[in-house]
Amino acid sequence: MFMRMLVVLSLVLSATGLGILALQLMQPPAQPQQVARVEAPPTVAPAQRIRMLVAARPLSIGTLLKDDDMREVEIAGDAIPEGAFVGGAESLAELRGALLRRFVDPNSPIIRTDVLRPRDRGFLAAVLRPGTRAISVGVDVVTGASGLIWPGDEVDLILTQDLQQQGSESPGRRVVGETILSAVRVIAVDQQISHSGTDTAAGRVVARTVTLEVTPEQAERVAVAMQLGRISLVVRAIEGVPEAGGPRPSLVFGSDVSSALAAPQAPAPAAPRMRIIQGGSQQEVTFR
Repeated sequence: MFMRMLVVLSLVLSATGLGILALQLMQPPAQPQQVARVEAPPTVAPAQRIRMLVAARPLSIGTLLKDDDMREVEIAGDAIPEGAFVGGAESLAELRGALLRRFVDPNSPIIRTDVLRPRDRGFLAAVLRPGTRAISVGVDVVTGASGLIWPGDEVDLILTQDLQQQGSESPGRRVVGETILSAVRVIAVDQQISHSGTDTAAGRVVARTVTLEVTPEQAERVAVAMQLGRISLVVRAIEGVPEAGGPRPSLVFGSDVSSALAAPQAPAPAAPRMRIIQGGSQQEVTFR
């Protein structure tokens, strides 16, 4: 009896073990546990900074731009206006001598549509104010202020004449100078409306002609003055006491400048003379 129960118990345990094994074999393999991956937020690069040209002072319409009329400011690249000039020597060279077509406030950007550059068609005609003309005057290193005259400067014109060829016997009145025009605007130097900006001895080029903005009557005066003598240009200060634009009536002679020419001249000694009498005729002979 005992043996029979032991055999039954063994069969039950064996069947139970086989059943558990069969269940494990029938279950799908366990999936590997996945670890969640957390990515770091992307790093945002700072906005690129760009240097832009702006007006250094209030610039009125018709201004011929110089380097000191502009300065550079740094702004974000996405904030630069369309058509603005970025900083650098290339932009300065492009704007140097350009004509402003509108008023520009200080620290306001200079836009391409606001300027008329020297190479643009019709620039010279646009530079001239209504009722004015353009006339060129020949200059050299002395009469042209050593090549330091820039477009946009204002100059006076001094005419110097040598009257010796006209038979003037007084040494103090042989050379005369006079101001024939005052406060005349320079609009071009040689064939360049803008200054090259070169300040080295090797790169400096002495101008041969300077183009001036004048009225029709002033243009006639300049044309006649070029035939009479030598014209010198005198650069005026940017800011000063307003003066009349017409010619000055006073003349400056050599005797007004040099006291030696103003001193009285000693009379020349009288030349010896001889009277020749031949019969009833007389004749005086002067020995020189």
